[in-house]
Amino acid sequence: MSTGTLNQIIVCSAAELSPGRRKVVTLDNNVIVIVNSDGKLYGFQSRCPHQGAPLEFGSISGAMKDSEPHQYEYGCHNQVVRCPLHGWGFDMETGQSLFSSKVKIKTYEIKEVNDSIVLYVTRKPTKVSVTDLPVGCS
Repeated sequence: MSTGTLNQIIVCSAAELSPGRRKVVTLDNNVIVIVNSDGKLYGFQSRCPHQGAPLEFGSISGAMKDSEPHQYEYGCHNQVVRCPLHGWGFDMETGQSLFSSKVKIKTYEIKEVNDSIVLYVTRKPTKVSVTDLPVGCS
């Protein structure tokens, strides 16, 4: 994240983004997904870098962690979004892909402030729209 001044965008009330819910925020031509996963807030770019599929429709899960042969350790519970087209997985906190250190998605700072969900961005947008994703669309 940039160390410069950040612009605050109020996305919705905290009550509107309960655990398991998602919002799609369009800032000019930049589409950002906001997710409440088990009470933790994440924000990341909507488009998968592979073929541009919308990540807001991707499943959220965990992933197997590096481990010794014949040892299977699950981790990152509900912290990985998977592309709905080809299954590429990305850590929603860091944006890092699960398969290559060279591929990642942009992430954004999201906080709950005074009962509102706030998105922090470096550029002040001229147009902002927020869309709800119906429950069950993920």
